[in-house]
Amino acid sequence: MELTYEQAYSKLEEILNKLETNNASLDESLKLYEEGIKLYATCNKLLDEAKFKISKFNQTQELENFDLEEE
Repeated sequence: MELTYEQAYSKLEEILNKLETNNASLDESLKLYEEGIKLYATCNKLLDEAKFKISKFNQTQELENFDLEEE
């Protein structure tokens, strides 16, 4: 299941809060950090896709279904 930007960002905030409280063990902190990096990458990917769609729309002034895999 692919997360929406809002879902990924929310989970990333939860992880940051857990890491900032310092209540996690080293192993748990490392796992949270790894998950956070993946969520960060997901958020960036989704933002890049949105920017791409907006720039394409601004160029064509038409709303289209853009297949990002083709570009």
